[in-house]
Amino acid sequence: MITVTGAAGHLGRLVVADLLDRGVPAEQIVAVVRTPEKVADLAAQGVQVRTGDYDRPETLGAALAGTRKLLLVSGSEVGKRLPQHRNVIDAAQAAGVDLIAYTSLLKADTTSVPLAAEHLPTEELIRASGLPFVLLRNGWYLENYTEMGLAQALASGAVIGSAGEGRVAAAARADFAAAAAAVLTDPATGKPGSVYELGGDQPFTLTELAAEITAVSGRQVGYQDLPADVYAKALTDAGVPELFAQMLAASDVGISRGELTTDSGDLSRLIGRPTTSLGAALRTAIAALPAS
Repeated sequence: MITVTGAAGHLGRLVVADLLDRGVPAEQIVAVVRTPEKVADLAAQGVQVRTGDYDRPETLGAALAGTRKLLLVSGSEVGKRLPQHRNVIDAAQAAGVDLIAYTSLLKADTTSVPLAAEHLPTEELIRASGLPFVLLRNGWYLENYTEMGLAQALASGAVIGSAGEGRVAAAARADFAAAAAAVLTDPATGKPGSVYELGGDQPFTLTELAAEITAVSGRQVGYQDLPADVYAKALTDAGVPELFAQMLAASDVGISRGELTTDSGDLSRLIGRPTTSLGAALRTAIAALPAS
């Protein structure tokens, strides 16, 4: 049995879909979610849907029963994730899973990016659990640029940030999902103790992002580099919650230091193809925007 937590989220859903595409029988896949109604489509395909809430450890034992391989998709609530992850890891120990894979952060053990403050301790909990593990250290999503701020950049003519000329090895969520599915189904890539530094094949600067938006859209867009505090304020002024805005600004500073880029090639090797290009992602995203 392969179990995916957070299966109602963007990444978890894609992992389940990839497992099905790889020929894993639906009845051998467990989708753990807080609200089963949100994945009625998966249940209709024969996937086992179980209720499991990271904040309610009493739900997790039944959710993980019979699991051989577990994908722990990191929680989305910044500041709450470590105790949430601990609950899942404890339940995995009790269930005696054969392998736990965790979606961590690129360079989690060396980066100054604030998200590492919850990812690295989670990695340490997994190591201390004694469970066989694989760490999937995911880099930035391309969707961070194609879903967040793209419309505003097209309207204002500017991508804003605090990344300087640092490069970010972003890749599509679907690429990271395919890597997770590979680890869960292929004993060679799912070898216990493996740590994968995952990122796109073609790292880019935000100046290059702006240039690519210009090329794809036909609208002139440039990059405006801001001090981190000014960038965070611009985000909050645009309606981004303050804590999240500060995290994004600090992450951009990490990009400026080269902390969200990699030349490992791990991601394309795991998925057996080149990673999704920035241009391809932008073409899809811009085509989907309402006409203006």
